[in-house]
Amino acid sequence: MSLWNNYGMNRRHFMQHMATAAATIPAMNFLSHVQANADVLKSSQKSCILMWMGGGPPTIDIWDLKPGSKNGGEFQPIDTAASGVQISEHMPETAKVFGDLSLVRSMSTREADHGRGRYYMQTSYVPNPTVVHPTFGSVVSYEIGRNRKALEIPAFVSVDGGAGQAGFLGMTHAPFVVDNTGRIRNEPSEESRQRLGARLTMLDEIEAGFMNSRRGELPKAHQDVYRNAVNLMTSRQMAAFDVAKSDPMLGLEAESDAIRDAYGRNGFGQGLLMARRLVQVGVPFVEVNMGGWDLHAGVFDTLKNQRLPQLDKGISAITADLKARGMLDNTVLVWMGEFGRTPRINQDVGRDHWAASWSVMLGGGGLKNGQAVGATDKDGVQIADGSKAYLPGDIWATVAHAMGIPINTVHTSKRGRPMKLANGGTPIQELIG
Repeated sequence: MSLWNNYGMNRRHFMQHMATAAATIPAMNFLSHVQANADVLKSSQKSCILMWMGGGPPTIDIWDLKPGSKNGGEFQPIDTAASGVQISEHMPETAKVFGDLSLVRSMSTREADHGRGRYYMQTSYVPNPTVVHPTFGSVVSYEIGRNRKALEIPAFVSVDGGAGQAGFLGMTHAPFVVDNTGRIRNEPSEESRQRLGARLTMLDEIEAGFMNSRRGELPKAHQDVYRNAVNLMTSRQMAAFDVAKSDPMLGLEAESDAIRDAYGRNGFGQGLLMARRLVQVGVPFVEVNMGGWDLHAGVFDTLKNQRLPQLDKGISAITADLKARGMLDNTVLVWMGEFGRTPRINQDVGRDHWAASWSVMLGGGGLKNGQAVGATDKDGVQIADGSKAYLPGDIWATVAHAMGIPINTVHTSKRGRPMKLANGGTPIQELIG
């Protein structure tokens, strides 16, 4: 299901706008339009890259191992660049860069259903039939993206399809979904791209008259989405989606084989590489999806041979790459799924759904990294005595703080209800200093 279905505007409809615009609008000076809108965006602008692990990753086997416990499993912990912090032996490259990363090991979120857990983790609110809450990427698009006047491409990009919604913030802040090669379905031909001028003016006049008739919010939302489609067709910033393209005016280079290999020649790695390029041109929120974590059986073989090698390369590469470019302090990294997995290993050598005690990883963003906040008990079953239990709102409040979004921000739902940013969560003091 498309991410925009709930807003009356799905991605197919959006791409039809692109095709319609190209097919019905006569020629304009495309090159002069591009040159007039080629403001070079600074990599110093605040951004967030969310690594979304669909299915619920077993954080007890990745970030919070329990050697010597009956729940400990097959893996051993190794030291990291962060003193006193150990992670899985199958994450050796990530261990080397862990001075720039941190863990929150005492998440306790109570929602152990995939859909409800995803909604809760991405919005900070539990599902409610009377309101659709915006995913935090949409919040960032609304609070930061709409103020980046030089940004012509969407402010919230989801790589390989997430499930977030913009809710009451409106469809213009919904995630724009591409695959890990940057491809968008039904993209118009070059010939079609060159027919863009007078009929756009005509369309403006028609839609302006329609909006002046005061027929509600839908005409304005329709026009905004149409304009976004036209921007996608004309903006040189689209080069950020193609790792093989260079654009010196945007500070983009064609990515070398060595860089692509470092990130990993898989969907997750190449998605993260694209995310770095999108952040370079000013996109404030990029979500990169990696599924396959619903490991009710064969958890250790799957982790060792499939998931963790890809995860290790991707996380270590994006961290090192951003740091080398001077971008890491302005880019918050977040790694999470909808919940963790049971400390108990089941009869199929798997782990089941578990939301009571698990981990989230954060990094970059000018946070006080190189530490683990909170702890679980010796068997990973519950939050350890003396440790604070954290909620999704606390994670997103921390991200908001790092990005300069006021924590006391309040949005208003379509029914006029006040909605606190991150559901009133509190930034994690150990991470913000």
